[in-house]
Order: sequence, then C-alpha cells, then structure tokens
Amino acid sequence: MAGKIWFVGAGPGDPDLITVKGRGLIEQAGAILFAGSLVDQTATRYAPPGCAIRDSKDMTLEAMVAWLIEQAHRHATVIRLQTGDPGLYGALIEMTRPLTAAGIEWSVVPGVSSAMASMAAAGESLTLPEVTQTVILTRVAGRTPMPEGEDLESLAQHHCTLCIYLSITLLHEVQAALRAAGWCEDAPILVVQKASWPGQEKIVRGTLADIKRKCQEAKIGSQAMIVASPTLGAADWESLVRSKLYDPGFAHRFRKASA
Repeated sequence: MAGKIWFVGAGPGDPDLITVKGRGLIEQAGAILFAGSLVDQTATRYAPPGCAIRDSKDMTLEAMVAWLIEQAHRHATVIRLQTGDPGLYGALIEMTRPLTAAGIEWSVVPGVSSAMASMAAAGESLTLPEVTQTVILTRVAGRTPMPEGEDLESLAQHHCTLCIYLSITLLHEVQAALRAAGWCEDAPILVVQKASWPGQEKIVRGTLADIKRKCQEAKIGSQAMIVASPTLGAADWESLVRSKLYDPGFAHRFRKASA
C-alpha cells in the first residue's frame, strides 16, 4: 500500500514557528519536498537520517506530483513542505486532485501565515474594537489576474485591514488603488520583508505618500507583506475603545459585571 502525503505549512520563515504536529511529521518522514524559493532549508532540520529531501523550485506542478506519488510508494510518510499555510496562495487543490485520482491518501497541516507574522514582528494588531473587525487577505493583479470584483480598489473601499501578498514589486499600483478608494495620504502603511526570518527580517513603517520611497531606501523588492490598516500605530494613540470581553462592566458566563 502507498504511504500518506502530508501538506505541511512551514510557517513564515522562522523554523521554530512550524506547528508541533508539523515538526512531528518531519521527524518521521521518509521524503520531503520543500518549496525552496520561499522556505529555508533549515525547516527540514528535524528530518531523520536517510530522508529524501528535494527542493521544488525548479519543478513543474506535474513533476512535483509525480515525485510525491513515487515517494509515497516507498515511504509511509511523505511531506510537501509549503511556505506559510498550504491553503493560502499555494497550489494545494491542483496537487491533491491528481493524488486523489491515483488513490493516494493525503492530509493538510495548517501553518502560520506571513500576515500574522508581520503584525507580530511590528507589534501591531489586525483588529481593534470600533476601529475595524475585518481583515482582507488579498493581492494585486500581476501575471496572475484577479477575479471580477476583487480588484484592490474595490476591496480597499471597506477601509478595514488589508494584508496584501505578493505585491511589493507593484507597490505603486497598491498606492494608486488605495488613493482611488479614498485613503488619505497620511494613512499608515506597514511593510515587513521576510517576517520572522532570523537575521533577515526588515520592518518599514510609512504612509501612503512615502512608503514606496522608504521601501526603495531599505532595498525591499521581494518576499514582503504590505499591510494597510486603520489599526496601525494604535500603541501610541491617546486612548482606545476598551474590549468588551475584559471590561469590568461587561458580564458573560465566566464573570459577573461590576459597577
């Protein structure tokens, strides 16, 4: 019988941010196919001796699927190690469909996305009471088009938190879309390159007006998360609306309200 293929989220970069379950699977893996263009090979350091480890950055989808199937006929545990979370901007469904057709069992282990890692690195919050309770994970159209109605200008009209992936080389288009959606020139923008990568992380804070210049000065041109949000910089605000959950005047099933 064939082994099982696991699609494991390696997290944003720091190998210690992989989940405990993901690390446990790596420790027993017979073969690992990792996305070398985005995942540092140190993420495979928990692999046992003799584990077949292959970088997929020069492979087509068909070649990757063929390799995974071949290894599944040799090993009980085979891993496709993907950056961040396998279900976000990955070819998860494109890979699993032929595996299912071939009768190969597979499962997914989620991972930490760079949106969360970027906000953690900067000490920021994606949401705040009565500021925004909505987060949009998106990108701008490049060689991969966006579906109708999902252009950044339309999404930005919600004025909530926007985590913009795969778009740092199109930062001028991000600026244009936010301006067209009514964002002010002094709206805060955060850019984090290689969030959580030991010794490689860069954090740039700016505004809609100057963020492109600041990223150019920091030489950020790849692997960066762009965050536009009304929550940015809240740590320095004079006051905040309190969270109801922790407000002493707010009762819930674990605590009575006090005066």
